[in-house]
Amino acid sequence: MTKATQLSPLRNTTKHEQAEALAIEQAQHFGIDTRSEFGEALVELATTLYRANHHTHDLWAITMDGLADLDRNDRIAWFNAKRFLSFQLAKILDNLQNPMRATYQSIATKNGHFAAKGAYPIFDNVAAIFSASPVITRTATYLFACTEWVEDAFNGREPLHEIYSRLLNPTSISLANHIVDIEAGDMADQYLAWNFNSGMAAIDGLFSHLLGREDIVLASRNIYGGSYQLLQDWYRKSSNLDVAVEWVDGYDAAAFAHALDAAAEKYADRISEGRKIYVYLESPCNPHGFVLDVAGISRAAHERDWVIVADTTVGTPFLHPVLKRKDPMERPDFVIHSYTKELAGSGTTTAGVVIGRNEDMFIPKGDSVTTSSPNGTPRTVKWDNTLFWNVYYIKGAFLDADKAFEVLNGMKTYELRVLQKTINTLTLARVFDLHPDINVSCPALPESPNYPLMQSNMRLGLPAALFTIDMEGSAGRPAVDPHAFKQFFDMLEPAIGMQVSLGQTNTVALCPAMTTHSELSGKAREDAGIKLTTLRIAVGLEDPRMFIAHMQRAAEITIDIKHTDFSTKFPAPEMIDDIYRKTYLDVQQRFVEDLPSYLTLMQ
Repeated sequence: MTKATQLSPLRNTTKHEQAEALAIEQAQHFGIDTRSEFGEALVELATTLYRANHHTHDLWAITMDGLADLDRNDRIAWFNAKRFLSFQLAKILDNLQNPMRATYQSIATKNGHFAAKGAYPIFDNVAAIFSASPVITRTATYLFACTEWVEDAFNGREPLHEIYSRLLNPTSISLANHIVDIEAGDMADQYLAWNFNSGMAAIDGLFSHLLGREDIVLASRNIYGGSYQLLQDWYRKSSNLDVAVEWVDGYDAAAFAHALDAAAEKYADRISEGRKIYVYLESPCNPHGFVLDVAGISRAAHERDWVIVADTTVGTPFLHPVLKRKDPMERPDFVIHSYTKELAGSGTTTAGVVIGRNEDMFIPKGDSVTTSSPNGTPRTVKWDNTLFWNVYYIKGAFLDADKAFEVLNGMKTYELRVLQKTINTLTLARVFDLHPDINVSCPALPESPNYPLMQSNMRLGLPAALFTIDMEGSAGRPAVDPHAFKQFFDMLEPAIGMQVSLGQTNTVALCPAMTTHSELSGKAREDAGIKLTTLRIAVGLEDPRMFIAHMQRAAEITIDIKHTDFSTKFPAPEMIDDIYRKTYLDVQQRFVEDLPSYLTLMQ
């Protein structure tokens, strides 16, 4: 449709282009006598709207063409001038409500069962446009304008009509737009997001979209147990899709490049028949919090023209902004988050999201887009090969408005929360590392083999709020008795929550071998570095010294029974205070020094 016909109820069939002619046709379409007083007023208003829409598109084009060259003063002026236009347009709509309501009342209220119709929401929703927070749109269905607009909506060409909340919902769309802004920054215009009811639903939705029978998945060894189970126990089954799954133990680009070439050779017969390799990463990974070189691995995959997916839930866009890399070769093709964790932050809802390039996420029905892969290879994407039409539209794994609102509300503070959690994580890891019977797996420790990758990939070289410890013994000291360890673990409440999730305001701990990774075989757990006494600690916002004190006291009445000196091996109280104080100041200073200068903010 053209700018001229966009507002017409006959936008796809009209022969007119001029505003007044379109306005007259519109009035006649609804049975209005254009020579009557009402008809003349209606035509004049409609003509003004057609012209206003044309000017709105002009303003849009001028903005997109000129925005990059504007200084900050002009950007502020442009924004606020257009913001006020929004109020003016809404006021016109608000003024239209009173005569419209009066006509409605004259038709509908005479019905004997009028209450069953409910309130006609268009009368009272105008003010909600200016709600300071996104409105929770609790509805399954929507009001439609006219037949041709509905037809366009079902073809993905009229975003004003969201059709059905199983597909789209204004609150959920607000969240999707917001996560793209946060994740992609200056490149947000290149990406779209679709929200799902959980992180696992997002992972499965994306796998359902990408994977075909006998495709190959190259996955990092340390991933969430549910993701492992999904790949290993469902997609890998010959009775399902018979996907080949190869696990990679390394964390850097070289390890994955080698594994990619080995997989291409091993599955050459599948590839020759059109099967594809997909790379699936989790970084920082679960349960140890180790960091992968996502940028380098993405480059290695794209050099070979394979698709790469990264779950960066644990790192968040604040610490691990993988889509802000300037070089598209170093960006994953798709990014997954479980909103349930750090982004929502409170542990009160489950939700997930997939973020991808525009052309991979949505194209209007019947259309195709010719574009380039990250490595420059030309490719054409058809509408039915986008995530929306291939999965989202037909499977109904939508995120409802209430959950979307809860995530949006939580995201307002996630950066502050994540920063504090890095302080607590560093403090705990450093203190535990001084205990001779506690083995710490945390990339924040300089002696960790993962330390260089964490420094180069994570913002400010800071760790995610997730790491593991175990008590399996060390040189010259025996492992902690399993029964004593179990007693100790059962004594961690209330200082440390015995809960399954992570990314909440409170610190939680669990034994992956018994819980999140219990689906793995004994060998698979061993390969992933998960022992029977491995304790995964998902760090919260509380004073970390409180946990240490509680753990020391819990050890006195449990582990000390079999290992008499265990509780006395924690660092001295003064040293723990000093570690916390220095860590707090160091992280805050790093963060402040990384902030843009005042002169930059003025530009």
